[in-house]
Amino acid sequence: MNEEKKRLIQDKLKQKDWRKFGPYLSERQWGTVREDYSANGDAWGYITHDAARSKAYRWGEEGIGGVSDDKQLLCFAFAFWNKKDPILKERLFGLSNPEGNHGEDCKELYYYLDNTPTHSYMKMLYKYPHEEYPYIKLLEENKRRDRGAPEYEITDTGVFDNNAYFDIEIEYAKADVSDLLIRVTIYNRGEKSAAINLLPTLWLRNTWSWGIDEKNAEIFKDEAGVISAHHPDLDTYYLYYEDNIALLFCENETNTERLYGYQSNGTYKDGINDFLIHNKHGAVSDLPKGTKASLNYDLALEAGDSKIICLRISSKYNPNPFKDFQKIFDKRIEEADDFYAEMQHTIESADLRNIQRQAIAGMLWSKQFYYFDVDQWLRGDEGQPKPPRERMRIRNYEWLHLNNADVISMPDKWEYPWYAAWDLAFHTIPLAMVDPEFAKKQLLLLTKEWYMHPNGQLPAYEWSFSDVNPPVHGWAAWRVYKIDSKLQGKNDRQFLEEIFHKLLLNFTWWVNRKDYNGNNIFQGGFLGMDNIGVFDRSASLPDGGFIEQSDGTSWMAMFTLNMMRMSLELAKENPTYQSLATKFFEHFLYIADAMANVGNNGISMWDEEDEFFYDVLHTADDQRIKMKVRSMVGLVPLFAVEVLDQDIFDAMPEFTERLQWFLKNRPHLANLISRWAEKGRGERHLLSLLRGHRMKCLLRRMLDEEEFLSAYGVRALSKYHETHPYSLFINNGHFTVAYNAGESDSSLFGGNSNWRGPIWFPVNFLIIESLQRFHHYYGDDFLVEHPTGSGIKKTLREIADDLASRMVGIFTEDETGRRPVFGNVEKFQSDPYFKNNLLFYEYFNGDNGAGLGASHQTGWTGLIAKLIQPRNK
Repeated sequence: MNEEKKRLIQDKLKQKDWRKFGPYLSERQWGTVREDYSANGDAWGYITHDAARSKAYRWGEEGIGGVSDDKQLLCFAFAFWNKKDPILKERLFGLSNPEGNHGEDCKELYYYLDNTPTHSYMKMLYKYPHEEYPYIKLLEENKRRDRGAPEYEITDTGVFDNNAYFDIEIEYAKADVSDLLIRVTIYNRGEKSAAINLLPTLWLRNTWSWGIDEKNAEIFKDEAGVISAHHPDLDTYYLYYEDNIALLFCENETNTERLYGYQSNGTYKDGINDFLIHNKHGAVSDLPKGTKASLNYDLALEAGDSKIICLRISSKYNPNPFKDFQKIFDKRIEEADDFYAEMQHTIESADLRNIQRQAIAGMLWSKQFYYFDVDQWLRGDEGQPKPPRERMRIRNYEWLHLNNADVISMPDKWEYPWYAAWDLAFHTIPLAMVDPEFAKKQLLLLTKEWYMHPNGQLPAYEWSFSDVNPPVHGWAAWRVYKIDSKLQGKNDRQFLEEIFHKLLLNFTWWVNRKDYNGNNIFQGGFLGMDNIGVFDRSASLPDGGFIEQSDGTSWMAMFTLNMMRMSLELAKENPTYQSLATKFFEHFLYIADAMANVGNNGISMWDEEDEFFYDVLHTADDQRIKMKVRSMVGLVPLFAVEVLDQDIFDAMPEFTERLQWFLKNRPHLANLISRWAEKGRGERHLLSLLRGHRMKCLLRRMLDEEEFLSAYGVRALSKYHETHPYSLFINNGHFTVAYNAGESDSSLFGGNSNWRGPIWFPVNFLIIESLQRFHHYYGDDFLVEHPTGSGIKKTLREIADDLASRMVGIFTEDETGRRPVFGNVEKFQSDPYFKNNLLFYEYFNGDNGAGLGASHQTGWTGLIAKLIQPRNK
């Protein structure tokens, strides 16, 4: 057993808290809902990037390449100054949602290169220009561009031309649970000498300005080469450094003079910035103490030179902290290599191993301490001005029970530095490959009573906890359970049973709240499909009607099958779960019946003419209109599929007896599912919304390169709508949907309106899994033309493998050494310092595979790690 696995076992058994410290800092705390105390809910405007350096945060901290403890009391990160910037580079810069021509967008180059589940070894890379960082240029040019133009990126400004930048490589290695070795290596990649100030910074989160805690925390110079940090809720920590370096201290307090026009005593959070940039000596403390401290390494590097700086943070006093430094670092790197070598031993391609390892690294770096008490946030703090009354009814006032203070997997710690329920479900799949214990705890976390609403709803995300995400938590729970069972060689029944009972509450919420007329047709609203619809489905519709959703209903059909499957698994040890399995089986049939006969009006979501599923608009005057948009909405019915082996029926007599009665006495329902009475390969039974004929019809469109099928996966919207936009005229309004390969040209859904873009990993992953399950039933004799019109027939498993290969191909080098993900950015494609450092974007251009949206959404795009499996040898 390798050393990292031993650490995971020690952590699981609570022998050693290896997760005490990790990459838990946000990369953007400003512009979040948590920090918004405005009267109008303008989170982006309440704390801007410019104000962030001067404002002490209430709920969390941010930093570059940083770490913290698991309650984010003690924080450490890096700041930089190239002698030319107008501000210290303490935080990553990006445009807010109103500033970007496609919404919020981080304008920095940084890469997560390595990480292990216990964070025993971590590595990331930040690229910092020699010349002044183009803050104004990025703001003004993106403001000038309209939605039809591409985003203006940092590489477009020219600051990285001629390699005039620093590569700053940040590494951590744990000697013990509270003993972190830190190594930063700065490379001058340019052709000329360049100067830089490197400022490793240690600080304490401000917990004392809110009228709750007394201020009895402090950081101070202890002795030569040692800084001490004291916090009442932590052990004493020591920051060790080697050289005779200048130390700068200030307080982690709001600069009230700069932000609000009145002066208070002492120094402020931005004191180190003002001392370096503006030479304000009074901005830092006279005495070597405060609640924020930086070591000021003032460096000059010749062209091609590099400099290594070593630090150590430990809860143990060590008179010779650097004696074993190199030995420990080398050992942790070797152990990380051993851990991944064991996981990747069947993957022969070095390029694929690198892609998978960086994807996992991104997943692990994207953990964040998330702190938010909604009731406290709404009421305000005793030590601060009372919040405006208006905000009491603006956002999340229905979630007073929500009190979160946990380390959570984030979609993207800059663009989405808050958890999202359905994103998190997808995160747990690649996380389970390396750390199933963490994956299980993440799924359970959102079902805890301080997360889940008393009515059973899971919190969506902080902009609106009441929004509706697709109900994929059950699917993720079952998948993580199976992955964990395979890795551990045993089943974690306790996990499955605990989450099953919480999911019962969530299932009941869906049935009671989202079945508008009680007829098993569901209207989830948002459901992640906003940019490919005619309307914003989370808002009131133009005529006061509502949409009977193909995807909402299909998601619920999938949910019922997930719950049925878990019931049957639990029934192996407790037969009483057989009755619940029967309940979900029957509910699935009722949903299938409702889709075939919407509202008992003879209208089916399946369109016989187009051979596709569509949403149905139910107007205020009781008309029903099929909205014939060929989108992912019509492919979601593929996801509701389950295959049951005969041995389940042999072992579950009560379940089997009830099924046989139901199918005999409700034959019209039995006929809705795929040939239930006919056994498939190996005496298997199929539950699906699609019979073989309909599935082939649906696949004919999905696998058509003129419609959904791209060289890089399945598009979210059919390319058919590029030349045939869908239009709907209702109540004197004209609504239209057209295909865009890249960024959306519609502002209907807010600033960042194409964030469920053309090729989107979560739903593609579910398509692949569904085809694999269909193949499990049909076997090799069931063939489908792929691609449509090619004359080539393939099994469903072969098609699934091909789709996975297309998606993996987004990141792999082609025969010319170019990666589709990098699009036409030549520096990314050919520069040796860029080309093998990967970015895992939010979504991908439907025609050329180029990465779009959030550049570090390894969260759900981290599913690429699961797609790189032995078949890709």
